[in-house]
Amino acid sequence: MKKDLGVKPYLFPMPAYMIGTYNEDETVDVMMMAWGGICAEDMVALNLEADHKTVANLRARGAFTLAVPGRDTMEASDYLGIVSGNKEPDKFRRTGLHAVKSARVDAPVIQEYPLTLECVVERMEEEPYGLRVLGRIVNVLAEESVLDDKGRVDAGKLDTFLFDQMRNGYYAVGQVVGKAWHSGAGFIQDSPSK
Repeated sequence: MKKDLGVKPYLFPMPAYMIGTYNEDETVDVMMMAWGGICAEDMVALNLEADHKTVANLRARGAFTLAVPGRDTMEASDYLGIVSGNKEPDKFRRTGLHAVKSARVDAPVIQEYPLTLECVVERMEEEPYGLRVLGRIVNVLAEESVLDDKGRVDAGKLDTFLFDQMRNGYYAVGQVVGKAWHSGAGFIQDSPSK
């Protein structure tokens, strides 16, 4: 029997993405976010609260990186989501992670994250629910260790984690349980001949 829970933001899975920007003093700012993702072939959408330090950096720089953290960086990544850059201006330094400047956008690439999208801000839209940032992907960087033999990203090799909004947990990702656009093919019936 289903129980009525009312209005809650309960969907699973939710991503754990890391937004990388530069502060006005050139220090690195990284923030964990879960409300967003791919919205077109070359676009990402980020739903953020307008008072984040990251938002000020997005407005000033017009660029960001969006990275997928591995489980080996979960504690540092979680810290970057807990602590506000408005209160701790150089929070990134405390993590022990390392950053280099992107060759394509005015934003940092965090070396320990295995997959990074380099993006430029296309549009920032005030919506009733908050701020929506649309970013155009200009390049993707991936560690060779997460690529398959054809040079494609292998999700299992990312060793990433997902966010659980319902119980505030992180869940490991990696086991393949089916093949997209193939596992359900048994339900397709032959079309009747005309």
